[in-house]
Amino acid sequence: MNGPTTETVSEKKHNTLIYIFNMSEDVWPFISAMSDANAKSAEILENVYLGDLRMFQFADESEPVLYVTPHGVSDAFLEYYKSLFPQSHLSVLTTGQHSGVISEDMLHDVSIMNALVDAANSSKKLTITSYAVTPQLYTLVRALREKGLTIVTPEAPDEEDAWTVNFYGSKSGIRQLAQQSENEEPDFKMADGVIAFGIEDASKIAAIRYVKEQGVVIKTNKGHSGMGVEIFRPGDLPEDFHACQQKIYELLMKDKYWELFPIIIEKFINVNTAIAGGNPNVEFKISRNGHIDFLYQCGVLVTNDGVFHGIEVGDDIMPERIAAQIKDTGFYIAERFAAAGYRGYFDVDCVAGKNGDVYVAESNVRSTGGTFVYKTALALFGENFMFDTYLFSNNGYDLSHLKRLTFPQLLDRLSPVLFSKETKEGVIVTSENLLRMQKLAFILFAKTKKRAQEIEAKMADLLGV
Repeated sequence: MNGPTTETVSEKKHNTLIYIFNMSEDVWPFISAMSDANAKSAEILENVYLGDLRMFQFADESEPVLYVTPHGVSDAFLEYYKSLFPQSHLSVLTTGQHSGVISEDMLHDVSIMNALVDAANSSKKLTITSYAVTPQLYTLVRALREKGLTIVTPEAPDEEDAWTVNFYGSKSGIRQLAQQSENEEPDFKMADGVIAFGIEDASKIAAIRYVKEQGVVIKTNKGHSGMGVEIFRPGDLPEDFHACQQKIYELLMKDKYWELFPIIIEKFINVNTAIAGGNPNVEFKISRNGHIDFLYQCGVLVTNDGVFHGIEVGDDIMPERIAAQIKDTGFYIAERFAAAGYRGYFDVDCVAGKNGDVYVAESNVRSTGGTFVYKTALALFGENFMFDTYLFSNNGYDLSHLKRLTFPQLLDRLSPVLFSKETKEGVIVTSENLLRMQKLAFILFAKTKKRAQEIEAKMADLLGV
């Protein structure tokens, strides 16, 4: 049997939930194409360190979870996690090595495979979810089925529908869907752009656009964490076409992924930062039976270069009109995804233009940088969390000015601002591993945005920022 098995609610209660943190695996063709070996290793390592952060995706889960990750989680961090979510029954299983493709590492790790068989116990049944759906994941699932296990994958499409993940999760795929949908859903619009192949043509097209409009955005088909996106604003490039084209060409030549994948050249949009920071976003989940659930709306927090570092949630971060518009557009996209066979989480990233229009930028067809934040808020505040609290997350708060802190030292230093279950305000530290990179990952909850800013200022003071 190639595809996932459907389950009933009563069956799920007796299944062991296995979660596989396969972040690098999700974009392995892109990472494999990175020309700089040191940058490639650093990218894989940072993705590994993000593993303990994703534990928070199970903050609202009371059933046992076996969490498979390339890097261990300390007893101190697990104790902290369980103090926040005492109903959690999460245990961690670490692979013996990490090539960047964890599903393959698991398949060749006898102890891991035996642990999964043991987890299935007498029912010989496992529920498997993951950060993303990949070809390697399906190979692992098939291998487990060959061992006589029934594998349920509620957050993955059937294997014959797995094309939806890479297609709709790519810049070119979502653009094609937008073009097909312009008559049915006028609000589903994207910045004017074209899809090119090869850096010679792409650099010429981008240079023409830049010289005419003093701005251009260049994207590889499926990048990661800001890589594969180049944003050029007024003054960034020469105004002479030939000099501009040459500079763009030289930049794209630095990484071979620009040559390997389609390149999207888009109009630069001047963003209205008063609307969700300029980047409103909506997330959904499509269940195995095709039912669509709206999860939450947020603002995506990015650097000036487009690198994601967190989300912002609150009932006043965007006008009701915009919130309704992106929700409606999101439902339309969800219906198209569901009809094509996609199952699982996805979001729709948008850009709010100063011209009053809202443009779809891309769709992350997997669990997202906000999914674990949503699950944490759900566990602490319930389904009305968008109205009961203001929150923002940050996965890369700079601690490079400090001597590297241990996790207990960090908790001690931040004790005056740590989240309190009594006040329902404060900072939740979401990763110990990232301290190795002198970064702090956290979610900050407060009653209002102003109060959140006060807590953040106090945190900065405690950290000597």
